[in-house]
Amino acid sequence: MQRITTTLCVAAAALLAYAEPAAPAIAPSRVPSQAAREQTADQQVRQALNRLAFGPRPGDYARVRAMGVDAWIARQLEPQTIDDGATDQFIAAHFPTLAMSPPELMRAFPPPRLLRTRTRRRGAQADSASMQAGAPTAPIDSASLRRARKQARRLIAEMQAAKTARAVMSNRQLQEVMVDFWENHFNVFAGKGPERYYLAAYDRDVIRPHALGHFRDLLEAVARSPAMLFYLDNWESTADSGRPVLGGRRNGVRGERRNTRGERRKEKGERRKAGINENYGRELMELHTISVNGGYTQQDVINVARALTGWTIAGPRRGGGFVFRPAWHDAGTKVVLGHTLPAGRGIQDGEEVLDILAESPATAHFISTELVRRFVSDSPPPSLVARADSTFVRTDGDIREVLRTIFTSPEFFSRAAYRAKVKNPFELVASALRAVGASADSTPRTAQVVARLGEPLFLHRDPNGYPETGEAWINTGAILNRINFGMALARGRLPGVSLARWENDASLTSASRDKQVDAVVDEFLGGEASPETRAILESGVNPLAREAEGGGREERGERKKESGGAVSQSVSGSAGQERLGGATSSPPRVVPQLSTHNSQPTTHNSLSLLVGLALGAPEFQRR
Repeated sequence: MQRITTTLCVAAAALLAYAEPAAPAIAPSRVPSQAAREQTADQQVRQALNRLAFGPRPGDYARVRAMGVDAWIARQLEPQTIDDGATDQFIAAHFPTLAMSPPELMRAFPPPRLLRTRTRRRGAQADSASMQAGAPTAPIDSASLRRARKQARRLIAEMQAAKTARAVMSNRQLQEVMVDFWENHFNVFAGKGPERYYLAAYDRDVIRPHALGHFRDLLEAVARSPAMLFYLDNWESTADSGRPVLGGRRNGVRGERRNTRGERRKEKGERRKAGINENYGRELMELHTISVNGGYTQQDVINVARALTGWTIAGPRRGGGFVFRPAWHDAGTKVVLGHTLPAGRGIQDGEEVLDILAESPATAHFISTELVRRFVSDSPPPSLVARADSTFVRTDGDIREVLRTIFTSPEFFSRAAYRAKVKNPFELVASALRAVGASADSTPRTAQVVARLGEPLFLHRDPNGYPETGEAWINTGAILNRINFGMALARGRLPGVSLARWENDASLTSASRDKQVDAVVDEFLGGEASPETRAILESGVNPLAREAEGGGREERGERKKESGGAVSQSVSGSAGQERLGGATSSPPRVVPQLSTHNSQPTTHNSLSLLVGLALGAPEFQRR
């Protein structure tokens, strides 16, 4: 074990060192002051396809070059002008739960907890009747509970699979990239309580319609969404005891319950003790708008939470929607970031808080910085952030125009920005499938691969979302799994993948190794490969193959010992809350599960091996 681990660490360290970009980090002094672009025309096309899209499909380079990179960018910024009917039809045909409302999902796939309660009640009634009749009692239907658990897991699995499918096949690529960005920025954890029943509506009705709109509209849509209200507990936030509420002064829980007695009877047991909950108010400022450096105080957190009391859900465990409850709202005077909210108001308090935050210069700076970090560099150049910030303020938070400022900037097309971003697991899988021209997957398998690589979709527990910077995704285990993923994909072990175009090309099959390598580099690496990458391709040897298989076997053996002989399950798209072992606040340690496991030598002269090695190369791992 020690020998294999040491060997793997040495090999991975070498690969890590090579994975660093050749160009230095972007520095303000190096950013050209004029609109001149440092990248070549071909590099500009690749830059746009790798940043505004999940990588190119076969033929995309030529199409964008013919159209012109600026025209293609302008078109992507207007997704409503792009026909995407095939994607819509695919999603509708294979993922029916995505079109259903939360109440419909609750009825069609009742939560196991609710079904268990109903079963026990029926059982108690049957037991009572049987005892009176002198007959034996009926057992609880455990098979029904198992089916309910499986159906509930399906809701997350379909969302994960649909997200992956859209990334692979949609023509509206920037739209999908921005949906991914905002769903990470406004993260919710699908494994919490009934959250999975709200997930489809959150994607469909909250994030997608506003992904390229005005930030203020997006912010309010999120604030009113049951998905966010439940995840960050604002649905149970009420005025503290003794505080004034609309219609009188509240005298503890009893008075509040009298105000909504009928509804409270239905919701019995769903809320804890009365009082404000600061979770959403804090994250609204720290993560969603002005940032942790935005100058707010603990008193601001309390007053934002007070302003949002009564923003709740009409029956969260029955799939209810947003509702404002005046009897739960703290109607006293509040001061938020220096702005006074007068007493005696209701929902207007929360709406004004959203106005204050959306219009704050700190929010413009924070959102602009995050967008530049996503699309340009892990170290956002201050000059570009300042211009994006200015656009945000000038256009009242028009996301599309902020993006236009970024995509037409010299910093975006600088040499330092080219291939400066490491792909996260979702981006890696989507770009690899697009690169080989794969069909979209209607099963959970591809999304499960994303999870095994360290990014289970919609299952990040903490509200900060998955990391945006590259160092969070690159470690020894991650490098190994990424290489093995490329090899597995090239051998057709993922749904929708076929390399028939390469395998059936007689001229290429019989060509020299140099010509084969040139073809693979042109197709998958944009015609640019380092001497180290080219040497590996020419040798046809997976540099970590032996360590991958040996290390994977020994790792699995250790896991068997630790779990009493049963190999622990990896995180997958169908995992429920009780089995979300990889949905942590940081990328989990990745166990090799995508090794080639092939009895043939890994040095055989096949084009599929070359493709697999190219997909594992540092040039492909970056965008």
